[in-house]
Amino acid sequence: MVNGSVKVQQWIYSLLTMSMIFRTEGLFVNITYLLSGVAKGAVCLDGSPPAYHHDKGFGTGVNSWLIQMEGGGWCNNVTTCLSRKNTRLGSSKQMVKQLAFSGILSNKPQFNPDFYNWNRVKVRYCDGSSFTGDVQAVNPINKLHFRGARVFLAVMEDLLAKGMKNAENAILSGCSAGGLTSILHCDSFKALLPMGAKVKCFSDAGYFINVKDISGAPHIEEFFGDVVRLHGSAKNLPPSCTSRLKPNLCFFPQNVVQHVRTPLFLVNAAYDSWQIKNILAPGIADPHGVWRNCKLDILRCSSKQLQTMQGFRLRFLRALYALGPSSSRGYFINSCYAHCQTEVQETWFRPDSPKLANKTIAKALGDWFFDKNPFQKIDCPYPCDKTCHNRVFDPNVYPFDIDM
Repeated sequence: MVNGSVKVQQWIYSLLTMSMIFRTEGLFVNITYLLSGVAKGAVCLDGSPPAYHHDKGFGTGVNSWLIQMEGGGWCNNVTTCLSRKNTRLGSSKQMVKQLAFSGILSNKPQFNPDFYNWNRVKVRYCDGSSFTGDVQAVNPINKLHFRGARVFLAVMEDLLAKGMKNAENAILSGCSAGGLTSILHCDSFKALLPMGAKVKCFSDAGYFINVKDISGAPHIEEFFGDVVRLHGSAKNLPPSCTSRLKPNLCFFPQNVVQHVRTPLFLVNAAYDSWQIKNILAPGIADPHGVWRNCKLDILRCSSKQLQTMQGFRLRFLRALYALGPSSSRGYFINSCYAHCQTEVQETWFRPDSPKLANKTIAKALGDWFFDKNPFQKIDCPYPCDKTCHNRVFDPNVYPFDIDM
């Protein structure tokens, strides 16, 4: 009888979960093409106009703005940029006309308690440089446009004209390459907003660290260097960093965050699945595919591989600790094998969502933004955290999932 009761409870919970997911994904927001950006040279890789999705704020949130920058890696040479040019990551012509808003973008208080009635904007990513590029010349053969910084400014100017100039609260956020964007553009975003507005920034899975891969090669440093040079990004990176270091090193948050004046919140998995796959054990450093199964599913990692990943976590934490203390900074660093935990309902705010100090990411971020409680928590090492939703990758999709 007890087992039957448990099964019924599990069945009810499953139904409620499915209902929650359905209702959350029920919000689809139309695309807005920023046609006026073309005249300013603010265009995607293929020359098409920038785009975003805006769900208007209501009630007490009408003058509050959450700007979510889309992620999607980077392109570091003509070949990789051409491979993106005719996809949604290089052309607004290839973007869906409606986008599902969930997690931090949800318009339901039960799914997004602090930001549900804000103006929520998803800025589409089609430049391949975390919105930092600006090269005037366009090669007549490949016709690639490197204009990410212009796209960022053109979109922000359009949103200011549509009401963000009256913002009382504003957050620049993003996931992955978009999370890096929210760090690199944090202070410049604040400078666009009214003097009296409460403005903060939030990066989800954007704290990419500069470490050598398993072969001992500086793969990610060289990759970011290629991105910065190709896109002409140096002039659009924070001068507080470029005045001290080579521009390619200023693509790494560990060299930037210490000098960001605007309050910043970092959410990151210490075993970030993208960084494990692309920074620690990229394919070029693992020609025989020894790490393949481990990267698909952390439960399939050998003890030696787990030891290497524990070493990565320690280097990640050192890069975080090196920032020094800050009362305005917040962070939620869990020990999950995950990447981007805020745009998906199950990891943003649900009864079974990841927690630190018994708080979900949504609760921690909300309390931090509204100055209710500071939040600076770092998880114990894997596998201690039982609230994790560890990623398991499809081996058939995997080769395409890890492209830089």
